Amino acid sequence: MDEHLIEFSEALRTVAKALRRAAEGKASAQAEAAEWKRRYELERTRNIQMERKVSGNNNCEMLQHWWIRSSLDNAMDMLRIMLPCLFFWEVGKEQNKRIAEARMAEQFSAEKNGDIDCERVKNSDNQSMLQNESNEYSETGCMKHGIWSHEVLRDRESDSNSNADRNKIMRKASFKLSWWCNGENGDQHKHDIVSFERGNITTAERSSKQISLKWESDPQTVLILTKPNSVSVRILCVQMVRWLRERKKLNVYVEPRVKVELVAESSNFSYVQTWKDDSEISHLHMKVDLVITLGGDGTVLWAASMFKGPVPPIVPFSLDSEHFKDCLDSVLRGPISITLRHRLLCRVVRDAAKNEYETEEPFLVLNEVTIDRGISSYLTNLECYCDNSFVTCVQGDGLILSTTSGSTAYSLAAGGSMVHPQVPGILFTPICPHSLSFRPLILPEHVTVRIMVPFNSRSPAWASFDGKDRKLLAAGDALLCSMAPWPVPTACQVDSTNDFLRSIHDGLHWNLRKTQSFDGPRDRDL
Repeated sequence: MDEHLIEFSEALRTVAKALRRAAEGKASAQAEAAEWKRRYELERTRNIQMERKVSGNNNCEMLQHWWIRSSLDNAMDMLRIMLPCLFFWEVGKEQNKRIAEARMAEQFSAEKNGDIDCERVKNSDNQSMLQNESNEYSETGCMKHGIWSHEVLRDRESDSNSNADRNKIMRKASFKLSWWCNGENGDQHKHDIVSFERGNITTAERSSKQISLKWESDPQTVLILTKPNSVSVRILCVQMVRWLRERKKLNVYVEPRVKVELVAESSNFSYVQTWKDDSEISHLHMKVDLVITLGGDGTVLWAASMFKGPVPPIVPFSLDSEHFKDCLDSVLRGPISITLRHRLLCRVVRDAAKNEYETEEPFLVLNEVTIDRGISSYLTNLECYCDNSFVTCVQGDGLILSTTSGSTAYSLAAGGSMVHPQVPGILFTPICPHSLSFRPLILPEHVTVRIMVPFNSRSPAWASFDGKDRKLLAAGDALLCSMAPWPVPTACQVDSTNDFLRSIHDGLHWNLRKTQSFDGPRDRDL
């Protein structure tokens, strides 16, 4: 039996080596095919340019022969036309020069003698005005034929026609800005953040001001989501459901397990509504006006994951919310400040897929998507692309693609920057990279990030979405991440900036340090 086991293990090693060599051969064959394709495209482009050059040379030779045949006749005709014009132009120029010199001499002599002949100066000015009018007429005639003189652009007074012509040539060109998308099936969703006015591009007010929500009609239905297995949350939920129903006359939705708990406590909670299966969850955004979460950040993540499309405004409450009545009364009355927290739309594309649109069920991520090496002892090997442009190859423990709302979570622990949640962007943060020069990036919101496991990778990778739903990424598989069109609106206690700064001060103790003593040595006054 031992000999058979040894032979079997040797056979398995041989099969493993053969499979590894096949994978390496496939990867090298793909690389070689890509190189031959690139050479083919270069050769094709070079041939097209040569054909265009040859055709252009033939055209040039034909034009040259035609010009040689007709050059003498054309030259004679041009001379017959231009010689009289040049003669009269020189005569008129010399005459104008003599008139100007004579007028200047007369003015000088008159100033010297102290006696100015006003009538003579007036006649001279009239003659000069007639001459200027004739010059302007010649310039206008040139304008009609598309030839513009430098005299037209002078800043001087003229009649209405010349002003109209000057305005016509100095007016800025109008244009229209439009967003580019990847076709009808593209996942690039743009926002109207650029405005145009008189040829100047400026950002719209939406990107620089706080966002406020004002109810056009009173809310009618509220959904309450709670943290499980918490006694304080259960007590708070009972109080809130009773107050919303009796005082505000609102329809209340809860999760199925919460309704069971409420009905078990009292039969008076029979008015509370819920859903029977997951298919009804997809239509909740059409029924619910407001979502209330009782718990921490995990409850908000759970609330966001329930809605695969549009998300109603979310009002988060912590575990020690004692004055919830005043807060909810203010929210239901409105207006309220909200923060639009962007989400990532993640799709897994397998190696056997025919195109990038043949994917598995997409994931919506509020914090981050993590690609790591899992239980493997080898470093991850990930090829990263941004809108089909190669970014880098990640070698390390993994990679984090985070939203700005998730910048203070896993991405911050891995060395990423803290970003205001209303800044639209995708955080590109490596996890323990093998290169010390590999620093985090912040990419714009409209790009699509593609993470691919190459065929020469020593091990597969694992992707997790907001810390759950892990997916295996084998060699040749890819993960596409882009900004989702449906953000998560969350109500603010004050405004988005105030809440963000308070959270990093209170929750993360950001820049909290002991203040230096003031009774130490001081600089002497100079």
